[in-house]
Amino acid sequence: MSMKKPASIDATTAAKLIDQRIAELGDWRGETLARMRKLIHQAAPDVVEEWKWMGTPVWSLGGIICTGESYKDKVKLTFAKGASLNDPAGLFNASLEGNARRAIDIAEGQKVDANAFKTLIKAAVELNTSGKKTTQRRAK
Repeated sequence: MSMKKPASIDATTAAKLIDQRIAELGDWRGETLARMRKLIHQAAPDVVEEWKWMGTPVWSLGGIICTGESYKDKVKLTFAKGASLNDPAGLFNASLEGNARRAIDIAEGQKVDANAFKTLIKAAVELNTSGKKTTQRRAK
């Protein structure tokens, strides 16, 4: 028995759904998600916004960069290939045990270093578009 794949949502619709999610949250979580989204766009102007897995904002360029989920007590940004990224600022604070993903959990009132975050976004794009297999990267 095969599951029918839902029709894909175009980028314009995805952007509107992300706008709607931010507005629906209506609190610090919406503000945090909006701020991180803005930083993603600054770091990767060609980023594609997607809406997947029954309502998860996804940012992609050459592959998934990260997802943005909101919970009662945090906003979680999960980097699909985070384990392969150099994180000198130590932003990753969740999903540290896996072989692929790494996440940044942001609690109410917590600020994430904008420049360090944009550096991570750029590194994720570089990894996605380099054509290389995902492996641990050495510091330059």
